[in-house]
Parts: sequence; structure tokens; C-alpha cells
Amino acid sequence: MHLSGTGIGDLGDVLIMPYTGAIRTTTGTQQDPVSGYGSHYTHRHESVRPGYYSVQLEDYGIRAELTASERVGFHKYTFSQKGPSHIIIDLQEGVGWDLAVDTYIRLKDEYTIEGYRFSKGWAKDQRLWFAIRSSVPIRDWNVYDSTEQKTGKALKGRFVKGVISFDKSPGVVLLKVGISPVSSEKALANIQAEVPGWEFAGTAAQATQKWNKELSRVTITTHDPVARRIFYTSFYHSMINPALFNDHDSAYRGTDKKVYTHPGFENYSVFSLWDIYRSCAPLSTLVHPDRVNDFVNSMLAIYQQQGNLPIWPLMGNETDCMVGYSAVPVIADAYLKGYHGFDARLAYEAMKVSSMRDDLGLKYVKERGYIPSDKEVESVSKALEYAVDDASIAAVALKLGETKDYTYYHQRAGYYKNYFDSSIKFLRPRMSDGSWITPYNPFLANRDFTEGNGWQYTWLVPQDVEGLISLMGGDEAFTRKLDSLFTVSGSMGENVAPDISGLIGMYAHGDEPSHHVTYMYAFAGRPWKTAEKVRQVMRDFYSDQPDGLSGNEDCGAMSSWYVMSSLGFYPENPSNGVYVLGSPLFDKAVIHLPGNKDFTVDVVGNSPTNIYIQAIELNGHKSNKSYILHSDIVKGGRLKIYMGAQPSPDFGNRPEDRPKS
Repeated sequence: MHLSGTGIGDLGDVLIMPYTGAIRTTTGTQQDPVSGYGSHYTHRHESVRPGYYSVQLEDYGIRAELTASERVGFHKYTFSQKGPSHIIIDLQEGVGWDLAVDTYIRLKDEYTIEGYRFSKGWAKDQRLWFAIRSSVPIRDWNVYDSTEQKTGKALKGRFVKGVISFDKSPGVVLLKVGISPVSSEKALANIQAEVPGWEFAGTAAQATQKWNKELSRVTITTHDPVARRIFYTSFYHSMINPALFNDHDSAYRGTDKKVYTHPGFENYSVFSLWDIYRSCAPLSTLVHPDRVNDFVNSMLAIYQQQGNLPIWPLMGNETDCMVGYSAVPVIADAYLKGYHGFDARLAYEAMKVSSMRDDLGLKYVKERGYIPSDKEVESVSKALEYAVDDASIAAVALKLGETKDYTYYHQRAGYYKNYFDSSIKFLRPRMSDGSWITPYNPFLANRDFTEGNGWQYTWLVPQDVEGLISLMGGDEAFTRKLDSLFTVSGSMGENVAPDISGLIGMYAHGDEPSHHVTYMYAFAGRPWKTAEKVRQVMRDFYSDQPDGLSGNEDCGAMSSWYVMSSLGFYPENPSNGVYVLGSPLFDKAVIHLPGNKDFTVDVVGNSPTNIYIQAIELNGHKSNKSYILHSDIVKGGRLKIYMGAQPSPDFGNRPEDRPKS
């Protein structure tokens, strides 16, 4: 019920808080939390690990502990102070962003509370049902409409709250909170199926065991404890979303608000697709092969329910956030890598339908090959993302034998060239009459770009790096221009988005459109420059501190870059199964694959100064290629990487040793 680093205020729908003293039904303020039911806390009395959280509520002497199963939150509150004690269930919170529009709560019996919260925010029609089971009898129960107490044991309204009260300290209170996208009855069934007993420690141990299983899909060997913490924190972040969005019996509510009882797959939501298609989704194809088909089937179900593939789906809603139809490269990547646990023809249909709409500038793409700046906001960014997506459709069409479609989408994948101004060697917005927008300042982050500027978006061509190299004038000219990206400085304007962060020159690691850029050097035969920049980014923009990321996490996007880069490779093109080698961070890393197979990355001579790959051996065969294939990894085997303090004159230089986009 939380979003991982999106900067968005939705979710957190069932707010529960224990406190002591007089009944209070508002949160209080940050300056004075006890003016309501809020409390001060300190990190010294806080404990965090995957599957468990605890904190001391300093003003009330209450220790709050939390753990969870897949669909049930398990709360443990230990009260130490004497006198009146309370637990509030607040369905109002979120005012100002995620506004409650219809809420309901009732005391079903002495141990059970149920209700729902419907809200409007980023998700325009979010519907959540819940059920709460208490370990102690609920004998003093009152309901409130915001701050006004009402009679009875149930209440329906916009800002409903329920308060459990005790005339003296109740000692330990356990609450099991089940959630459901279907009904309160389903939420209660989820509790009975997943947490039938009252063993809090046992449930926490099960959560730890589940997370250890997931985190153990990759094991690393390193003498650097900080790098280990960053890696596994990043790996954990990469798995927080997508989130399960169904009941224990597999029922869920679709974007059409209909209930689907036996879909045949685990339904997921919270796909931050514009962010995760770049590295987080490709990472899943390596480390979560058991979930990829469910991810794809969830997106195809949304297509059937709303008529196009999801853009940014959130709890049964389409938010239409960000540009592109970024479900396409995720689905294409899965299909092209051999995942066939979904209907390939349905997937292909969904891709084509989503690409042939008339809204969001697509009408101009089909008619003109570019989107005019005077007709559509974020025109350049939209067109470039569409070109990335269309390249994925072309690859699927080719594999399916749809040669006519392949030709069409391959052409569309090259429409980025329609923005290239050879006189200044930047991608540049165009007007309806075909002219360049004038004046043009590539430093300025304006309406033509999504969270970026001309310096950053000129490189958003991961599907055809060779084509961009050619436009720039060849390897030398391309390299000089790319070098300049990391050194130039200039004002991005007054309205620059805070997302444009983690800057090295105009390279912005704090936002996803730049994430592939450091790996582009390898396509020009300069893999040592990729090594330098990748090591710099890992060193300067990731840490094991609370502010250890340079931008929004965006559901694992920022962290998955680190996971893959620290292992030594990265998917430049998000859907062609080619991983460009960079500069591995660990002495050894093992990816554990299905069928008891392992893919091991052994790094010889690794150190903070030995950052340059000299040569590689794949299963004993020496090579100077600056890339490996997904198909190489999933077979299992060993990649041995030899490192040195100076760039190799041979590794990745020749055209035949370079990656192909």
C-alpha cells in the first residue's frame, strides 16, 4: 500500500495509529504532532529490514512493530503507559492529494472490523476493501465523521474514522489487516488463508525467509561492506514493485471495474513503465523468470479491459502518466527472450493497437514522421519514446514473420532522425510547417521535453546507436560530442523539473532517460570511456545512507541500474537481449538460474583503480567483445573478466567486437 519513490501521494489508504491520553482524530502537525494523534520518534529507536519494521512512539511509550504476508499487514503494539489508550483507523488521510470520496467502517463483531476506502488522486477511481482482526476484544468502539462523533457501530461518509479505546493500558494488541480489490469478505478470507494464527514472530520469520529467498537469487563476493549494502538494498528496491493486486484465491478487479475470479495468472499492478522498461524489467527476465509471464499477462488483461496497453497502471486505474507506450518494450523483451506463458498473438495485437492511436501526438507520427512542437507538448520526448517502442514492435514482427509490419515499424523506429539538425548536431523540435523551432537553446528544459532538455534527449536512441553515430559524423565525432555531454554547463531555465538531478555536466543520472548513455561509448569502440563513467556514477550517486540515490527511485528504476551495472553489464536496447559490458564492481557474482544452473561473473584483478576491462573469457573462450547475450547467461556458465588500470588497446575496439543495437 505504498509507492516506492515516485514522488506521488497516493496509497497509504488504511492508516492505523496507536496513542494514549484523550481521544484525538486528527494527525497533528509536523511541528506539534501531539496536537493530534501523531508522535515524535527517533531513528535510534527504529529498526528496518525487508519484511519487518519497528519504531518507538516516543510521546506514548508504545512500541509499534509491523510485518506482512502477501496481502495481510500484521501489527503488534506494546503499550507501556498507564491510563486511557486508543487505536485509530483513519480513512480520511490523504486530503490534498489522494482525496477520499466514499469511506465505510463497521464493527462486525467483537474481534472484527471491516470497511472500504474509495478515493480520487493520481488513481482517479481507486477502490480498496479491508478487514481487521484484533487479538483482544473490542468493547469500546466509536465512529467519527472527520472530527464529529456519530452514534452506532458503523458509519458511511467521505471522512470516516473508527477508534478503539481502552480505559487502561491493554498491554500487547495484535491487529491483522487484510486488503482486497474485491470486497471486505475477500480481505477477511485473505487473513484466514495467509495469517490464520497469532504468531507475530513466526510471521516475521516467514517474511524474512521469503525475502532471503528472493535476495539470494544473486550472490556476490566483495571485501567492501558498503558496496554489499548498496547492492542488496538496490536489489530489494527493484522488487518492491510491481505489486500483487489480487486476492489469495486469485480474484481481482480490473480497470473496467469488473471482478475477474479465475484469470489463470497472478495479477500485478503498479508498473512504472516509462521508468522500469530500461533496466528493471530486463533484470526481471534474468532473476525472476517465475514472475515475468504474470507481469505480461497482467498488462495484456489491462489491454483487453481498457482497449490499449497500460501506460502507468495503479491499483485498477490508468494514470496515463509519462510518455510513450512503454509496456511494449517490456512485453517484447519477454517474448524475444523466450517467455511464452502468454498469448503472443494477443500481445502483438496489443502492441499494434497501442501504437496506432491518434491521441498523444501519434496522429502526427503516422502522418508526418514527427510531432510538431506547436501541436503537442513534450513533442520531442514523445516521438523519441515512440521510436524506442516501435523498434520493439518491429523485432517482434520479424520473429512472427510479419514482414510488412516489420518494415513499417522499423521505419518508424528511425523517425528520431527527423529531429536531427546536422548544423548543430542536436535533436531539435520542429514546427507544423517542418521548420526548426527558433530560437533553440539545448540547455533549456521546456515544453518540448519530458523532464529534460536537448542535451539529454539527443541521446535517447538506444534502439539505433549506430544510426546516431552516423548522424554525428562517425566514431570520433560521436565520441567528442558524447564527451561534451559530461562537461558542459548552462542554465536549464527557471521551470526546470527537480527530477533533472545527479548531474555530470548535462548528463542527469537522477532521471531515467539518461541511464543508457554511459554505455553508448562501446558502440563507437571506446568501452574504456563507458568504464570510467559507469564507475563514476556508481561511486558518486549511490551510497548506503538515507539519501543514497540521486533521483526518484521510481519503483526500482534507479536501483536496477546499479544492480546490473555493478554486475558488469547493462541492456542498452531494452528489448534485443544484448548486454553491454561496463566495469564490474565485485570480485565475483553468481546469478542463480532455474534448473539448478548458475551464471558466474569472475573478475580478475578488480580494484578501485583497475576499472578497465582488458579481455573476457566466456566458458573458457577468450574474447575481446564488449558485450554478452542474454542467451549466453540463461544457459549458465562462467564469464571471466580481466581488469587493468589502463584501457586495453584491443578490448571492444574493432567493429566486430562492438555491441549491436
